[in-house]
Amino acid sequence: MLKARTFAASSMIALCLAGAAHADDVEVYLSDMLDNTQIGYCLDIAGGREAEADPADGLQAHTCYSNLGALGVDQTFDTDQFADGTLYMTEFDVCATLDSTQAGSSVGLSDCDGSDLQQFVFSGDGTITATAAPEMCLTAGEDTRSGRSDANQIKVLSLELCSEDLAAYQDWAVRGVE
Repeated sequence: MLKARTFAASSMIALCLAGAAHADDVEVYLSDMLDNTQIGYCLDIAGGREAEADPADGLQAHTCYSNLGALGVDQTFDTDQFADGTLYMTEFDVCATLDSTQAGSSVGLSDCDGSDLQQFVFSGDGTITATAAPEMCLTAGEDTRSGRSDANQIKVLSLELCSEDLAAYQDWAVRGVE
């Protein structure tokens, strides 16, 4: 597990550094496949796919789309913004926004304003923490539900206390499609 977390962290750091010279569109995915039978879980706009997605519905963890040969627009983030601590969705011009820094808080999307609730840190162990509450990690829920079909799996996304017991639900990495 530590080896996977180190690899994921190295991948994020490399993408962040590369982003300083050239922004790349990537998906942010859980390093652990958990119960997903496809390509894992990605940060995703809740409620609809692609053009149907509404940022007002917030973020969830959802089956990744990159195995289809392209990033889903509702799962695409800009690496250029990672160094600034922002989870910026390029196609919707919105940023991930916490409702609060308390455990159980949901993760919404709103116009980027640079507020404390929109600032995140990608730590060396693969977690994504709230800058205003560094002990709190973006966390995919343990329960899974099906989306439009059984192939689409969904987990609630929330802010929770960082914990080794929850590492499989808190260890994120990034990848693009070539």
